[in-house]
Amino acid sequence: MNSKNELVVADEILNLYGIDKKTFEEQLMARNKNTLIESLGIKHVEITPDRVVLSMPVGPKTWQPAGILHGGASVALAETAASLGTAVNIDIQKYAPVGMEINANHIRSKRDGVVTAVATPLHKGRKTMVWDIKITDEEGRLICVSRCTMAVVDQR
Repeated sequence: MNSKNELVVADEILNLYGIDKKTFEEQLMARNKNTLIESLGIKHVEITPDRVVLSMPVGPKTWQPAGILHGGASVALAETAASLGTAVNIDIQKYAPVGMEINANHIRSKRDGVVTAVATPLHKGRKTMVWDIKITDEEGRLICVSRCTMAVVDQR
């Protein structure tokens, strides 16, 4: 996000979808309504074909019983970033990104605040994409590192 806390979207993505930034944001928010993304409070920060940045608050909705960030919430954040990264690299009128495999190493615990996921592609193929996702805290400390393989499947 820039200093105004506005979503940064690459022009090439807007051109791919043939829409303006406001319409893109509205469609993104509508797609996330009543999903895990909305439930966890995941916010879009930056979307380009080679970098997706998302943030998520750490609190009761994302805690495990011990009062720290649940590993599953981190994995959901990582897969969301990889899914979005894949989606902006394909024709979503014809294809859909679906998670195929994900792994995660939880490096440090977190009790409150915000975590940020930065996803970058390791491989962008026609039928699969592999994304590296690093989740950090406000001080840039590594919380979790993940790798997610996405399948690109025909729309049904």
